[in-house]
Amino acid sequence: MIKHIVFFSITDEFEGAGKAELCQRIKTDLEALKQLIPEIVTIEVGLNHPDAPEGNFDLALYSEFKSMRDLDAYQIHPEHKRVAAFIGKVKTARACVDYESTKS
Repeated sequence: MIKHIVFFSITDEFEGAGKAELCQRIKTDLEALKQLIPEIVTIEVGLNHPDAPEGNFDLALYSEFKSMRDLDAYQIHPEHKRVAAFIGKVKTARACVDYESTKS
């Protein structure tokens, strides 16, 4: 199983929307991909807790794929590209790790 974990920092404001609204939109859009991209085994987006330390990333994406080939198919899928294009407009930082695990 391939685990794909991404952290994002999001701008404070974009086109009249605040950070909380932007993060919720990203969460909704990413989690909706499960119904659109068959290669996704699991997808979950967590928003940073309001009481968490200052300087944390704003949201985390956790997803699982059966293989790197499936992860690659996800990344080039038009629906993922649509969501990623929006994230690209509002993110200020990103960190990612893709690793293989024998545990699911």
